[in-house]
Amino acid sequence: MSTRAPGVSTEPVEQHAPVVIIGPMGAGKSSVGKRVAKALGVPFTDTDRAIVREHGPIPGIFADRGEPEFRELEAAAVRTAMATGGVIAVGGGAVTHAATREAMAGASIVLLTVSPEAVAARIAGSDRPLLANGGIDAWQTIMDERAATYAELAHAVFDTSRRPMSHVVDDVVAWLRAGGDTSTENEGTA
Repeated sequence: MSTRAPGVSTEPVEQHAPVVIIGPMGAGKSSVGKRVAKALGVPFTDTDRAIVREHGPIPGIFADRGEPEFRELEAAAVRTAMATGGVIAVGGGAVTHAATREAMAGASIVLLTVSPEAVAARIAGSDRPLLANGGIDAWQTIMDERAATYAELAHAVFDTSRRPMSHVVDDVVAWLRAGGDTSTENEGTA
């Protein structure tokens, strides 16, 4: 269904737990996360940006220190963000690291999905290290490897493929304002 959530308020919501936005690269985690945080009146943290501020560009970290070290830096960034609270957008591969999954415990976890066709346009010309040698085929392989983990962690799922970002944001905010049920997986209206 592609309807907007009617009457979504922009007044601050009492947040008892952080909201973590997960999903594959190109799904819109940072864009949606920033807008959801603004709508809720809570802080927003993009863990990739936090890592870049502290340690330099992610492609350089991968090249100079390797993916395992990057995942440790990412886990630390998630722990810091969880302590701050609000809305947290994590990198697409954050869910692959056990320490990062543990750091997300207690959060409301929102999975953003996206079709390969939609993501192809979004990541064209990207310098993302895991796409360096394979483009959309590499993206699909990575997505296939992570799909089960995304599904296992998610409390709600929203697709960003064909809808305006503002509609996805409205749906996420409406789900959170309705209580953000974390007891079972909920399929979003996106």
